[in-house]
Amino acid sequence: MSYIRLPSTTIISKPTSSSSTFPSNNSKDSWWTQIFDPGGQFITRWNHMFLITCLNALFVDPLYFLVPEIARRKYCMRSDYGFAAIITVWRSLIDVISFIHIFIKFRTAYVAPNSRVFGRGDLVMDPRKIALRYLRTTFAVDLAAALPLPQLFIWFVVPAVSTAAHANHSISLVIIIQYIPRLFVIFPLNQRITKTTGVIAKTAWAGAAYYIMLYMLASHVIGATWYLLAIERQYSCWKEECGKEENATYPCNRVFFDCDHVDEPGRDEWLKETKVLYNCSAETSPINFTFGMYGPAFTEGVTSAPFFEKYFFCFWFGLKSLSSYGQNLETSTSVGETLFGCSVCLGGLVIFCLLIGNMQTYLQSTTARLEEWRVKRRDTEEWMRHRQLPPDLQDKIRRFVQYKWLATRGVDEEDILRALPLDLRRQIQRHLCLALVRRVPFFSQMDDDQLLDVICEHLVQSLSTKGQYLVREGDPVNEMTFVIRGQLESSTTNGGRSGFFNSITLKPGDFCGEELLTWALTPESNVNLPSSTRTVKALNEVEAFALRAEDLRFVAKQFKRLHSKKLQHAFRYYSHQWRTWGACFIQAAWRRHKRKKLAEELARQEGLYQYFNDDDDGGENDQNAQHLGATILASRFAANTRKGINHKEGVVPSAPSMPKLFKPDEPDFS
Repeated sequence: MSYIRLPSTTIISKPTSSSSTFPSNNSKDSWWTQIFDPGGQFITRWNHMFLITCLNALFVDPLYFLVPEIARRKYCMRSDYGFAAIITVWRSLIDVISFIHIFIKFRTAYVAPNSRVFGRGDLVMDPRKIALRYLRTTFAVDLAAALPLPQLFIWFVVPAVSTAAHANHSISLVIIIQYIPRLFVIFPLNQRITKTTGVIAKTAWAGAAYYIMLYMLASHVIGATWYLLAIERQYSCWKEECGKEENATYPCNRVFFDCDHVDEPGRDEWLKETKVLYNCSAETSPINFTFGMYGPAFTEGVTSAPFFEKYFFCFWFGLKSLSSYGQNLETSTSVGETLFGCSVCLGGLVIFCLLIGNMQTYLQSTTARLEEWRVKRRDTEEWMRHRQLPPDLQDKIRRFVQYKWLATRGVDEEDILRALPLDLRRQIQRHLCLALVRRVPFFSQMDDDQLLDVICEHLVQSLSTKGQYLVREGDPVNEMTFVIRGQLESSTTNGGRSGFFNSITLKPGDFCGEELLTWALTPESNVNLPSSTRTVKALNEVEAFALRAEDLRFVAKQFKRLHSKKLQHAFRYYSHQWRTWGACFIQAAWRRHKRKKLAEELARQEGLYQYFNDDDDGGENDQNAQHLGATILASRFAANTRKGINHKEGVVPSAPSMPKLFKPDEPDFS
């Protein structure tokens, strides 16, 4: 016994040996013995394809109404068999697909009604039960919609009847009767697709185009029906006027109106004396017979025009009639014509309401987020005016709102991710963030994929506009920020000391808030967040990822890989706080070295001076050199003494000395 797993994680058993899904390459059974899952990918795609086939069928069938035409020069009715052959081939292909659909429904499982306790339910996989259920439900409708009745009538029944009028009546009757089951097929199919996938079209514009196409299809049906009724109206006039000439010298015969009988004896003489053609001409506006809404078919020569001219005029008539709810129709007192006008009016009202309602729904879905943003922006403007915020602050708020809209289009990514399972969230975050995280030099030193996945999982998007402060010196650090695009200015005054200022530019790949990493890696760190040693300001629009304090501490506790010496050196090298301290330490050491060398030189010169004083044999030139060196050393000593006095008295010297910069707290990497 084999098992399958459904999307709702319900496991059901299959009583037969065949697979329950569309056949795979490893399946040993033939494809015609497979049982298909009604919610599987194959059935979903097939339903979409068969929906397109059904729409084609609804379009093809009314084309049979355009087969009959009137030969203006011969004053008779005939059928365009060349056009009928094209329609027959098209319709036959649709019928073949319809029979394939019937076979697939015989092999498609269904959900047992008594198993809908939780989730989707259990699938019935027994072919016998599937077939019996299908035969009891929709098999008759599907079979009636798939039968090739129009092809049989136009190629076998029509040649056997006597006149073209009877042929037109037969074809129109068959098509109208078969059109009903075709409609009954398409509506449940539409509901089944909506139930399985949620929507007919994946995009809003595709959904709007779908309902526009349905409206155009209805216009096509109305136009083709109007054309067929116009041909019938012309034949009714001929038949009525023909009955009035039974006692004429050359009596009228209804066979004369069939183009297949134009060679009948007596027809030419009858044409010379008859008044039937004059009385049944829409151009002469006869008094005894009115064509009503069918008049344009004859005044514009539609009934004898080439196919494309005839089709597009009929389509335009149907579209115009549906759009105006039949108000442009001028009907006669004929009951059939009046009923057709009423059906056009009611159909136009219903279909137009359906079109407008669904079009509005789909188009609003494309602009709903934009309209929501506009309302939020308007509320922000009203709030700023109500609170009387200064103009410069209002400009900053506007720039941020505009930049956030351009970057996210109003989509809350965190809300979307929270609705997904944990595994999908990790895969999405890895896809979005892993390449960007590896661009950060500190993270590029990590060779643990699991650690990088966890870091990607906890990263959140951070947007900043020009002039916005991410953190100020002395404020608690809430997050560690990694720059993706844009530039940040990071500056420090070493706690507000006078005469000290250090500024650097953070570019893509740099990070700030490294004090938080020290805080997270220190086991005995308290709950209070560390204070920032630098002020970070956006120089332009900045896109970054932020790692919050709680998330960073969680990662540090879970992964001891962060405590390695390699990452310790990488952190020191790429940390701008450590770089600043290192530069200041080197400068201070260099100045101490210079002072030490100066003191040694001074001591050497003093010793030399003492030596020359004790030497009585020294010449006059040596005494002059001695006095010159002593003068230089005395001036240097006086200058250094003056600097010390000024420093004690609080006087700022001309060349400020390097103040002491405390070494940053080193993380516990042990």
